[in-house]
Amino acid sequence: MSLTLNDITLTYPDGEGRLTALDQVTLDVPRGSLTAVAGPSGSGKSSLLAVAATLISPDAGTVTVDGTPTTGMTRRQLTDLRRHKIGIVFQQPNLLPSLTAAEQLQVMADIDGRSPAKARARAMDLLDTVGLADHAHRRPHRLSGGQRQRVNIARALMNGPTILLVDEPTSALDHERGAAIIELITSLTHERGTATILVTHDRTHLTAADQIVEIHDGRLHLPAPAC
Repeated sequence: MSLTLNDITLTYPDGEGRLTALDQVTLDVPRGSLTAVAGPSGSGKSSLLAVAATLISPDAGTVTVDGTPTTGMTRRQLTDLRRHKIGIVFQQPNLLPSLTAAEQLQVMADIDGRSPAKARARAMDLLDTVGLADHAHRRPHRLSGGQRQRVNIARALMNGPTILLVDEPTSALDHERGAAIIELITSLTHERGTATILVTHDRTHLTAADQIVEIHDGRLHLPAPAC
């Protein structure tokens, strides 16, 4: 299964007219692969991620998650789909200051109605996977920027999604910590078989991707070959 965007067009009101954010975008992301979407600010990267996450409905086109088209789904159905199929790694971790690293993850399972014991076991397993088992009891103020981003990634994986959407995960990190985060996302994608989209403006990390596309003025392009 995969994530497929087929002929997506998205516009926003702009004065008396409409501004085109995505212009007939088609993209297929197979499970177990990482697709990097690069482009400057205002190019449509955030809009593409929001449509892929089913947070915004496009004007035209179809988003298909694991073989299921989302067109015509109710708001409740889309919420349920996101809860069980889609993990989102936001640009800023936005961790709750009063919760420990483990509790940040457990909240996701609580929303889904899982037992506390199973939620705790799942949280500890994921924190171990991202190298933070020894920091499970720490609150955000006692974690570095890179560690908070690792908690952010683990939280997105808490409900076992098949789709992973990652928004500029290295924007607040130095090069070394940023490279470590990209390496982690890449390995988790391959190990857990997620269909992953990584949106970034930092081209130094693109070599980790299985597929690279560029977006300019809402249109996807293959990157120009290196000279």
